[in-house]
Amino acid sequence: MKQLTKFDVIDYLQDEQAIADYLAVVLEENDMNAFLEALGTVAKARSMTQVAQQTGLNRESLYKALNTDGSPKFDTIAKVVQALGLRLTVQPA
Repeated sequence: MKQLTKFDVIDYLQDEQAIADYLAVVLEENDMNAFLEALGTVAKARSMTQVAQQTGLNRESLYKALNTDGSPKFDTIAKVVQALGLRLTVQPA
């Protein structure tokens, strides 16, 4: 009998391009909770402690902000995106 392993997206977030592609796909869903969860997943993949240090936020606050129940300010999202080596852009729909 074959053993199935649990899928974990973190295993595939190894570089900035993979992270950018993942976040872009999630953003296309127009679901802010899904985006916050994805951003939290990426922060975990990159080390939440390191992201917290780079953003100047404490780790616990960052976990709360990037939770589906969180409602972070845009400034927090921008800091996290920058700490991940990415930037936000806008383009026509």
